[in-house]
Amino acid sequence: MARKKGRDISGWLVVDKPAGVTSTMVVNKVRWALDAKKAGHAGTLDPAATGVLAVALGEATKTVPYITDALKCYCFTVRLGAATNTDDAEGEVIATSDIRPADDAIAAALPAFTGEIMQVPPQFSAVKVDGERAYALARAGEEMDLAARPLWVESLTLIARPDPDTVELEMVCGKGGYVRSIARDLGAKLGCLGHVLCLRRVWSGPFDAEDGISMEEIERLARTPDLEAHLLPLEVGLADLPEVKATPEGAVRLKNGNPGMVFASEAEWGEEAWASFQGQPVAVGIYKSGELHPSRVFNL
Repeated sequence: MARKKGRDISGWLVVDKPAGVTSTMVVNKVRWALDAKKAGHAGTLDPAATGVLAVALGEATKTVPYITDALKCYCFTVRLGAATNTDDAEGEVIATSDIRPADDAIAAALPAFTGEIMQVPPQFSAVKVDGERAYALARAGEEMDLAARPLWVESLTLIARPDPDTVELEMVCGKGGYVRSIARDLGAKLGCLGHVLCLRRVWSGPFDAEDGISMEEIERLARTPDLEAHLLPLEVGLADLPEVKATPEGAVRLKNGNPGMVFASEAEWGEEAWASFQGQPVAVGIYKSGELHPSRVFNL
C-alpha cells in the first residue's frame, strides 16, 4: 500500500480568505505550504466571500465539529431593489423593484430574522437533492422546492445605510446559516427584493479574521518554520468545552480508547469535556463520576 505523503503536523491555521477562491483551494494551499498529511476546514465560505476560514491540520481535524457548531459573525451588504438567481451579486437579475424602504422599516423587519428561525437554502447551494448538489441542478436549469431548515440567529443588526440601494448588516448565527437567504428573505419581507453584494466572516468560534494570515503570506512563507509559527494548538478548537486533567493512569487508558480517571474542574456529570495530561490534549468525551468516557482520542 502506498504511503500517504506529507508530515504528521497538528494544529489550526486561521486564514483570512480573499474573494475569488474556494474554501477547498485554501485548504489545498495550506496543506501544500505546510507539507501536511491531513487538513480540512471548519465551515465553507462561498468563493466571493472573504474572512475567517479556519484550517485544521492533523489531529486538529477531530475538533472541526466544535468549530462548525460554534457561533459565527458575518458582516454583509445587501443590494436592495433586485433579486438574483443565486441570491448574490454573482448571479443573474431575475426581478427588480423601485421600492426603497426607510431605515426605520428595515430595522423593524430585522427581529423577525432572529432567534430560532426556519430558513430555505438558496437554489445555488451545496444542499443535496436526491443525491445531487442543488447548485448542479440549478445550473442545469432546474427549480427546486428546497425544505426549510432551522437556524439560530443570535443577532441581526443594521450597521449602516450608505445609500438608498444598499444596507450593511451584521449577523451572529449558529451552524448552517445562509447569509444569502437572509438577504433574499429580508428583501421579500420589505417588498423591495434584495441580494448579497459582499460578505465577510468576521469571526468563527475562537478564531478572528484580524488574526488570520493572507494567501499571499502563506505563499511567501511556504515550507518554512515561519509559517509553522502561525499555527495555533489543537485545543483552541475545544475552547467551548470544559477541560479536565487526566491522572497518569487515566491518560494511558484514555489514549487506548477506554474510560480514564480525571480531575474535574468546571465539568458537570454527563457533560462533554476534553482531557489533558502534562499540557497535551488527550481525548474528548463525556465526564461521569471522576472518569472521562472518550469519543475522540488524540494521537499526538
